[in-house]
Amino acid sequence: MSEPATLKVYYDAGCPICRRDRRRYERWSGGAASVEWLDVTDHADHLRARGIELQEALRSLHVEDDAGRLCHGLDAYILLMRRVTWLRPLAWLIGLPLVKPLLGAWYHRWVRRRLRREGRL
Repeated sequence: MSEPATLKVYYDAGCPICRRDRRRYERWSGGAASVEWLDVTDHADHLRARGIELQEALRSLHVEDDAGRLCHGLDAYILLMRRVTWLRPLAWLIGLPLVKPLLGAWYHRWVRRRLRREGRL
């Protein structure tokens, strides 16, 4: 079986919860070499060239595949979870038509609250 294509994950490395989630993902995926973790603040120029401002990148996880396609929010999480065998059922559940919009709204409220509390919004 061929190794999956590399994903570039643009995440908020200034967020302790985000860093913890990254470590957890790496542990669960066996350290998947096919995922490159990039801090959004260090790659703001690259993201801006792709039409994504820093504040937008801080508010939502962004993942770029090897073809250069970007997805964000829950779609980015689903893409990552599909790479870990035992997380695939959760990725399917999150993608359900009734679950995804509700979870997405909660996620965006939670991130905004976190950034506001940290003085970064």
